[in-house]
Amino acid sequence: MMRRIDLRGRLARGEALDYRALVPRAEFDVEAAIDEVRPAMADVRHRGVEALLEIASRDGIEVTDLLVPSEARSEALSELDPDVRAAFEESIRRLRIVSEAEIEDDQSVEVVPGGRVTSRLVPFKRVGVYVPAGVTALASTVLMNVVPAQVAGVDSIALASPAQAEFGGRPHPTILAVCALLGIDEVYAVGGVGAVAMFAYGTEQCPPVDFVAGPGRITTVAAKRLVKGLVGIDSEAGPSEILIFADDTASPVHVAADLISEIEHGEQAAGVLVTPSQELAEAVQRELAVQLPQAKHAERIAAGMAGEQSGIVLVDDLEQGLDVVDAYASEHVEVLTADARSWAARIRNAGAIFIGPWSPVPLGDYCAGSNHVLPTGGCACHSSGLSARSFLKTVHVIEYDESALRDVTPHVTAMADAEDLPAHGAAVQVRFAGQPGSAGHSGSAGHSRFTGHPDGYA
Repeated sequence: MMRRIDLRGRLARGEALDYRALVPRAEFDVEAAIDEVRPAMADVRHRGVEALLEIASRDGIEVTDLLVPSEARSEALSELDPDVRAAFEESIRRLRIVSEAEIEDDQSVEVVPGGRVTSRLVPFKRVGVYVPAGVTALASTVLMNVVPAQVAGVDSIALASPAQAEFGGRPHPTILAVCALLGIDEVYAVGGVGAVAMFAYGTEQCPPVDFVAGPGRITTVAAKRLVKGLVGIDSEAGPSEILIFADDTASPVHVAADLISEIEHGEQAAGVLVTPSQELAEAVQRELAVQLPQAKHAERIAAGMAGEQSGIVLVDDLEQGLDVVDAYASEHVEVLTADARSWAARIRNAGAIFIGPWSPVPLGDYCAGSNHVLPTGGCACHSSGLSARSFLKTVHVIEYDESALRDVTPHVTAMADAEDLPAHGAAVQVRFAGQPGSAGHSGSAGHSRFTGHPDGYA
């Protein structure tokens, strides 16, 4: 059912093992998709709403107004199942607690007497959030993007999600309901590529944003790459993935269920078990054979499990397993070992780490308080998941008094001369022209030396 990658004994034989190559992922070539999306992006840039309406029409969906009216959001919320509403409200509450803890105060430090630098955290002014609705309408993604943006203090949040033919050309009602819960009053019925173009370039209805967040299929990711630089983007999220790091203390029932849960996202989703226990590996295979036929989406799960991106990796011991975990840099890592907390503390590369049998990945997908927008495709070795900090930029504020600047002037001048940028040094020295003890007063030589001439230069 899942292929086996046996690494046992290979280190002892002196083999050099490239773990990233040995545990491959599904192909996700963003660069190749850029040419596919470029014409639509250009069309939206030049024709705005008219182009977006035509894109929807070509998809067989008639949309009369891209901007969803407030009464549609209110109606969706009033019709939301009370239990589902309570679940979303609790998820919002928990995520807000974590997001608020992520916000730090501005940090100010006196570098020298009279010289101070402050790191000021400034929220983005306007953000665009995209919520996909392909395989399924991911209403939880609304709150995972919006809550941290709100906590960060973003002034304006616009949200887009694909128009649905069965819902009269509007986004899925559950998505609209969560928007109503969060007070998002600017919601557009626009799909992935069009949404990214609308956010980045602006249209008659939607002013351009500073930052685009939210996952999507490969064409959406390609569109985000195309506008990166014009706007900021959160990440280039690819297919979902789970890596379970386990020993013989783990329950094969739990392991199988957790693999199935994440591969449920789609045929390209990845499930990887890393373990030194052959007994566990065999038990998990047997358990998958039992659980998989019972799953509602068994066909796509089976395809994902059989794909090159999924497998069971047998290692000599947990130390080698840890190396595999860090090399793979998974979106989600579950640690199901004896002394799981200690092993989890040593993991460097993961989007999110779930410790022990009572912290499964679906908890983080919905209601742990953590964010489920996480780096995929090995990007966890250099990138973080979405957080309130994702919606903040740092601005250094510098304030020196006269004495502090005077003291550092020789260093500034020396460095400016070394880089052959004499005007840099002159701009500092001009402030002390003619004053006792200044380089300008003494008339010392140098490319950027100020001479004391009334106009500033000899």
